[in-house]
Amino acid sequence: MIPAAGPHGGDGHRVAVELGLDPTTVLDLSASLNPFAPDIGAVARPHLEALRRYPDPARATVALAEAMGIPPERVVLTNGGSEAIALVAAEQVEGWVDEPDFSLYRRHLQRLCPTAPTWRSNPHNPSGRLARVDEEAAVWDEAFYPLATGSWTRGDPRAVVVGSLTKVFACPGLRLGYVVTPDDELAARLRRRQPTWSVNALAVAVLPPLLAKADLASWAKGIAVLRGELGRLLDSYGLEPQPSDANWLLVPRAGGLRERLAPEGVVVRDTASFGLPGGARVAVPGPEGLERLARALAATT
Repeated sequence: MIPAAGPHGGDGHRVAVELGLDPTTVLDLSASLNPFAPDIGAVARPHLEALRRYPDPARATVALAEAMGIPPERVVLTNGGSEAIALVAAEQVEGWVDEPDFSLYRRHLQRLCPTAPTWRSNPHNPSGRLARVDEEAAVWDEAFYPLATGSWTRGDPRAVVVGSLTKVFACPGLRLGYVVTPDDELAARLRRRQPTWSVNALAVAVLPPLLAKADLASWAKGIAVLRGELGRLLDSYGLEPQPSDANWLLVPRAGGLRERLAPEGVVVRDTASFGLPGGARVAVPGPEGLERLARALAATT
């Protein structure tokens, strides 16, 4: 039996274990990660000695700030994008989310009010569409923005930005995220609110060499090409994915796609947690992943 989908993606390992499959052979398209990311094992291996000391995020913070073209005083490294969201929500308390959108905003905001500052993912999750240039938000979640645009940030000087480096570098287990604030004072308050040693020593050691390997413009162009191929593949099986600017495609009427593909070792994201039952979000895979998905679709049709 296919295990029920969790509240988030990235459950390919759990599905494999439940079905008796080798987890290392599963193509997990439920987590939308960069298919062109550098090999995290090769980058991390020379830095394993960092595990013997307490973490100091200073150098990694400066490296990220320089990459983004932002003063380091306005950048806060976090334990993944989830901590970034939790910290900002704890500071701001009240906000508003136009549904559907990522569920963690509502989970962490203490009060929801239609007139309160708006939180919005960009590109929008789950549709994958980028916000218009005239759209405004108090908090932008740009976890997937670099992979959609080839640029680190939209650059709204009045807004708070939360992001997830684990999406950009395809290393969700490492837990690396960030907050960019409009001013130094808010960043300082977030650091005081953040638990001590929140970001682990291996993560802060690995971030500078990861940033040195970043090629956002090339990655975004490559993802756009693969996204087109993925769309044509899904269309050929009558799945009708919606247009997207992101590294995934939303299939509103998926017809049990998750249940069909899982026994073939391919896992896609169920969109019920977005309030869209019956749909699927399919991450853009690399070329080999596209071939694997094509075989799985053929085998289940």
